[in-house]
This record gives sequence, C-alpha cells and structure tokens, in this order.
Amino acid sequence: MRCQPLSRALCLLEKFMVNWPCILKLDGDDELIYLGSETDLNCECVGLIFSSDDRVIDSEGFVYSLVSDASTAINLVGNSVQISAEDASRLIQCHEFCRAEVCLTKIQFETVSDAIKCLKS
Repeated sequence: MRCQPLSRALCLLEKFMVNWPCILKLDGDDELIYLGSETDLNCECVGLIFSSDDRVIDSEGFVYSLVSDASTAINLVGNSVQISAEDASRLIQCHEFCRAEVCLTKIQFETVSDAIKCLKS
C-alpha cells in the first residue's frame, strides 16, 4: 500500500507536538486503531472518509480532530481536551469488548500512554 504525503502532525491550535504513539477513535465505532507514528496515521487515512467527530488521542491524552486540506494532507487540530487514564481505560475496555478476548474488569491503566501501548500488540 502506498501512502500519501502527510503534513507534519503539529497541533494547529496549541504550542506542542503530538505525543506518539496515538489512537484513532472513529465516531460510532468502539474499535480503536493504534498509530505508532505520523506515517501510520497517513496510511490509515488514505481513502478514509472521516467524520468531523473522529478523533486522534495522543499518549498524553490530548485529543485532536482530523482536518483534510486542499492538498489532501491530514492535519491534526487540538481542541483543548485532555482525557484521563480512566477515560482511556474505558475506551480500551469498549475496544476489547468488541473483540471478546479479554476480561474487561482487568483492563485498568495508570496512564493514557500505558493504555495506548496495550493496543500495539
């Protein structure tokens, strides 16, 4: 699969860079997509028709909207929201429930970063 060029994943409304790895949370879908890098984001978004409610959540819990510009580059726009480790744990629980492979009560994380890293495997 050939990936399209990606503009630098810089939060356009804030003064910090995206903390990789991240997760892609599509609106209306409990399954999460692990994004290890900007390249992974780019590959996942090729041909994806995303909604204004889809979000990328970075390892620090900062939440970004996806915006496509005229050149088809994907930009991440920060919206001043940061989720907690508890919120990240709930997202992972919903994701794992879809897969029906893990006992949900055992899914608890101390940090958002730990929650995101569990999706890598």
